[in-house]
Amino acid sequence: MSRIDTATVPGWGVDADPENDPGYPMRHSEEMETRGLNWQRPAVQDPGVEVLQSIEHNRRPAVTGTSSPPTGLSGIIRRAAFKRSESDWFHWLMLMGADRVSVAEGVVDDLKQGRVPNVPAEMGVRAEWQHNKKGLVLKSAAGVAVGALLVAALRRKGAASSP
Repeated sequence: MSRIDTATVPGWGVDADPENDPGYPMRHSEEMETRGLNWQRPAVQDPGVEVLQSIEHNRRPAVTGTSSPPTGLSGIIRRAAFKRSESDWFHWLMLMGADRVSVAEGVVDDLKQGRVPNVPAEMGVRAEWQHNKKGLVLKSAAGVAVGALLVAALRRKGAASSP
């Protein structure tokens, strides 16, 4: 195995000089007091609701979002995701899936309360039409095509199971 000549690699060692490294003071926090950079950590907020926390962190930040605590099926998925490492791609896929489930739960909640959600407005169709007509037409055509395929498949399955 040949060794790399670091002199030929552009940018190699660019952070070696502590005088030219903006992150350098934070790596040596024990020196901060002697340089006048001491401060007290703010008190941690009492959220009053469940706040999910990464397994990589041993404490919450001072302020956390509490507007939408995990609930329902999306909450179950989120809790499961936060049992995995942030470096695990499945953690992020589960969170994205939980977001989609949360949207469906919101539509069901609206319908339970007797409100019909304005899904196109909530999806930003007006802005999409104003700024990205071609993209909106392509997305709409793809949605219609997928819907037509599903209907055709369900009809074919229904016709095949009939006596």
